[in-house]
Amino acid sequence: MRFHRRRARCTPASLNLENISTAEIQRIILAVCILSGLVAIYSANTLFSSVFTQDSVSPEHVNIYPDVPSASAVFEQDPVKPEQVDMDPDVGISVLDAKNNHTFGGLRFAERKEEEPLFPYFGTSILDTKNYRTLGGGRFSAWKNGDTPFTPTPGMKVMSDKIARGRRVHVKAAMQHAWGGYSTLAFGYDEVQPISGKGNYNWEGLGTTLVDSLDTLWLMGMKDEFYEARDWIDERLTKGLLHEKDTFVSMFETTIRSLGGYLAAYDWSGDEVFLNAAKDLADRLLPAFDSPSGVPWNTVHLITGEGKNEEHCRHETNLASAGTVQVEFRYLAKVTGEMKYAVKAEKAFDKLKALKSKDGLYPLGVVNTEKVIRGTGSRYTFGGKADSFYEYMLKLWIQGGKREKKYRMMYDESMDGMHKMLLQHSEPNGLTYIGQKRHHNNIDEMEHLACFVSGMLALGAYTDPNGLDSDRAQRDLRTGKALAYTCYQMYASTKTGLAPEIVGSFGDNSEEDFVPKYDAESYLLRPEVVESLYILHKLTGDPIYREWGWEIFQSIEKYCKTDIAYGKYSNVEDTGDGEETGGQVQDSMESFFLGETLKYLYLLFDPDSPVDLNKHVFNTEAHPLRSFEYL
Repeated sequence: MRFHRRRARCTPASLNLENISTAEIQRIILAVCILSGLVAIYSANTLFSSVFTQDSVSPEHVNIYPDVPSASAVFEQDPVKPEQVDMDPDVGISVLDAKNNHTFGGLRFAERKEEEPLFPYFGTSILDTKNYRTLGGGRFSAWKNGDTPFTPTPGMKVMSDKIARGRRVHVKAAMQHAWGGYSTLAFGYDEVQPISGKGNYNWEGLGTTLVDSLDTLWLMGMKDEFYEARDWIDERLTKGLLHEKDTFVSMFETTIRSLGGYLAAYDWSGDEVFLNAAKDLADRLLPAFDSPSGVPWNTVHLITGEGKNEEHCRHETNLASAGTVQVEFRYLAKVTGEMKYAVKAEKAFDKLKALKSKDGLYPLGVVNTEKVIRGTGSRYTFGGKADSFYEYMLKLWIQGGKREKKYRMMYDESMDGMHKMLLQHSEPNGLTYIGQKRHHNNIDEMEHLACFVSGMLALGAYTDPNGLDSDRAQRDLRTGKALAYTCYQMYASTKTGLAPEIVGSFGDNSEEDFVPKYDAESYLLRPEVVESLYILHKLTGDPIYREWGWEIFQSIEKYCKTDIAYGKYSNVEDTGDGEETGGQVQDSMESFFLGETLKYLYLLFDPDSPVDLNKHVFNTEAHPLRSFEYL
């Protein structure tokens, strides 16, 4: 690298030149110019060293691309050629050829202030799945207990944002690939199967992937695709075919995926087609609340309105099914002025409050076939069938402008109970995790689904009525950050860098804190971990959450991508022994991969997003809706 300087012109104003010879004047000028040049060279060398020299590099900061030189060697490379880059108008260059080219996200020398400490873990925006390899678990242990080892600074934010803008290019490309496979081979079906290319009706023919993806398309700027999907909805709604299905549907899944998808599309675009579709669907779902107790049936018939619970459990529903529909129905009531939607949904949630145990937790099963509901079983969990009920306690309070204190009280009591009854620490390294209880016995396993708690706790801490500095808020924030580390380790510790559905055996193995549970080794393209990483980064500004998210995205690209879309991965500890891994990819891609996982990854890497956690409430399917005070 060459440094160029302009020649100095030195003529001291106070010097009397009348009695000095021409030769002496020339010598004085030469001496001053030489001194100025030395100062300039020293200053440039100091600036170069301060920006690109690190005093030490931790073991975690290892180059994950064996064929790519380290940062200190990058500047010896040839300049990047135009044909080797993918242009993003917001970022400059995003390097795709990892073997020959490198980028630091467009950082300029002057953007780093001299007094700010370096953050030693910044990666790049390179996506090179051929050479990418995982580095294993146990890294970044300074974050294990919920600490923030590096206080975020403006300089860190500048660099993190620059790199993130390069990464979001690749996440958008992933969405374009997945949507392209769906729209080409299975447009209007519920799902596209990523290996066979077949469309299926796994969700009773409601076009679930299309509807679940609407706001993802909007937020990524894929407006042509968005309006193509809009026209499909409009045509079928006009003909009376959109929801006219002679079948029972899941009240829970249809509400969070389809109703939530319509409402978010309406909230962002203002297009009445989506509001009309939401009303048509909600009117068909509303009879589910007409159970003897007012707590909704598990399923409802879209034409007759008949409700019933699932065949294997006819007399009861569960916490999540009964308590994770209120955000959607309340929003619909607010924008239409038809309070029938809110009244029934809120009544059901209020009835669930009666099931609270003395520790603030709730039993998993709910008998809704009698006038007075009652809890069943003795299982307490933040995993499947309970998880989002706790989430909606907090989000209902936020959605209503933080005025409905009963919801916040339910949430705080439950978080106290979680800390007292379910929060555990593994051996040998003391990782924080949320276990389960059954018949007063601890179950030492944690579901991927429960990783949403990390982001929920952070959101609860930052909105705590007692203030972020209160003991309760600081406890919850620390626990949330510690859980995020554990959930990241669920990915980093496997051979593929993908997380299993369940981990267990905490403390039963002298070398590892946990292992994938038998028969639960699959990665199902779930979003909960990247959801929490997004929320934590948005609230705290700690750039480490983007670095962890980037590792996860690279593993998804390497192991889950097919020629058509992306598929679930059958065994996270099987890399295919270095050969093609197509045999491990399953012929299944649920709508939440587009509706949640890719959306949260994109938002994690999008510093310019219009989504604002002060204004928007995400439903449990990642559909952001404005809270009532902003409508």
